[in-house]
Amino acid sequence: MLQSLSIQNYALIDSLQITFDAGFSVITGETGAGKSIILGALSLILGQRADARHIQQGEPKCVIEGVFDISAYSLRPFFEEMDWVYDGEECILRREIWANGKSRAFVNDSPVYLNDLKGLGERLIDIHSQHQNLSLNNNLYQLNVVDLLAGTAKERSEYTKAFAGYRSAEKAVNDLRQQSRKNKEEEDYLRFRYNALSEAALEADEQERLETELEALTHSEEIKSGLFAATSFLSGDEQNVESMLRSVKEALEDVQRVFPKVSELVARVESAYIDLKDVREEASRLFEGVEFDPARQQLLEERLSTIYDLQKKHSVNSVDELIQLREEMAGKLANIDSLDEQLAAMENEAKEKEAIMLAKAGLLSKKRQAAIPVLEKELIEKLTYLKMPNTRFRCELKPKHIPDVTGKDSVQFLFSANKNSALQPVSQIASGGEISRLMLCIKAMIAGATALPAIIFDEIDTGTSGEVADRVGSIMGEMSKQMQVIGITHLPQIASKGDTHFVVYKEESKERVTTRIKELTPDERISEIARILSGAEVSVQAVENARVMLGY
Repeated sequence: MLQSLSIQNYALIDSLQITFDAGFSVITGETGAGKSIILGALSLILGQRADARHIQQGEPKCVIEGVFDISAYSLRPFFEEMDWVYDGEECILRREIWANGKSRAFVNDSPVYLNDLKGLGERLIDIHSQHQNLSLNNNLYQLNVVDLLAGTAKERSEYTKAFAGYRSAEKAVNDLRQQSRKNKEEEDYLRFRYNALSEAALEADEQERLETELEALTHSEEIKSGLFAATSFLSGDEQNVESMLRSVKEALEDVQRVFPKVSELVARVESAYIDLKDVREEASRLFEGVEFDPARQQLLEERLSTIYDLQKKHSVNSVDELIQLREEMAGKLANIDSLDEQLAAMENEAKEKEAIMLAKAGLLSKKRQAAIPVLEKELIEKLTYLKMPNTRFRCELKPKHIPDVTGKDSVQFLFSANKNSALQPVSQIASGGEISRLMLCIKAMIAGATALPAIIFDEIDTGTSGEVADRVGSIMGEMSKQMQVIGITHLPQIASKGDTHFVVYKEESKERVTTRIKELTPDERISEIARILSGAEVSVQAVENARVMLGY
């Protein structure tokens, strides 16, 4: 419940402190006194957007703070999910709005995001205004009413998970189908490119090897001439390198007999002779092996031309890159070939999840259907109590063509306030006063079913008077036995039903007009009820009537 509300520098309020009790509190005041300002300030700590224009002129910021008793709300899981400090007994919500447009929100003095503050606010207070009556015309709101009264939280949670699973599987199937269509369009071209690479039968390092061989073939005559000259210099004529080395060796050996120090030179010359002989034999073998082969040269040129064309076509610089590209294309083609199998498997999975989703939707629908007769009966009883004896009401549950996140049911509230009028959608037939009473009854039923923590009724008595207003007050009083109820009203019948009575008024000075609020004593309450009854001129009869209404 809301324990206290503190407002500083907001609109016409410079400083205001209100302490609320459990039960039924009423707030009255003349039109324009500032009741809506207080409600607007409260909305800010419940997560509504801020407007710097509401800051009192000349002040740097406004601060609104609300203290809530949360001991019976079971909010620990929510606080743990938000990673907030959980006191267990009390929770403080605060908003600071600066004149420069900046705004900050706090829960228990820790800064929080505005959306998170709003999520907490929805768990603390339900503010019902005349504007909210319009939501009764919304089919989604009507469905949520049925779910709250039917107690479908478990079934709806299970259905929501199943629906999310089905939609995820359905999206995966659609994505794969799109990919399959795209692949089919590209397959012919991809396969053509792959076949060209595959038929080329490329091998790693092939290009370097072929280029080297072609280079040798192209210069075969030059190579043979060089090799022939080399062998000739080494051993061809009488004056050749080998014969000269033999002569050097023989000369040194003659000296060696008398000068042993040249023995090392003899060994070195002999080694050189052996090496050059090997060179000559190898050059001779290479000479014999080198031949000009026009057919082989043409074959090499054609093969290299194929490789160069493929490199240019695929914008690469090596055979290794072509081989890698070929393997990638092979993988893509393999995926295309297996895509139909994948698609079939995913379609089966989506069908299975759809069956689960529909089964959960059926359980949800069954529970909704079972609750409708009770809803219709109780609502008609409450409307009859509010002086609508000829009311007829039916909650029509129809299957949707395609299930959505709420299930497979579409709800329509059909209403008639008169015996001879056909049942029609609420939005088409109910008057403002009828909508207000209908909404009040629904709120009372929801409060009984879900134990809302607190509710504020902002002039829900619009369009009512006399005995009807008295009974509206009685229903709000009954609701206050289960939860905190705060009613902003202009009607004495409702104001007299409150356990606590506040009045909002304006205080004027030379500098400014300020909104104030105070809790009334019993005598002050008599005067306020009498003012509402008679207007500006409070008569003796109005005072007596006020005493009777209050039971004093």
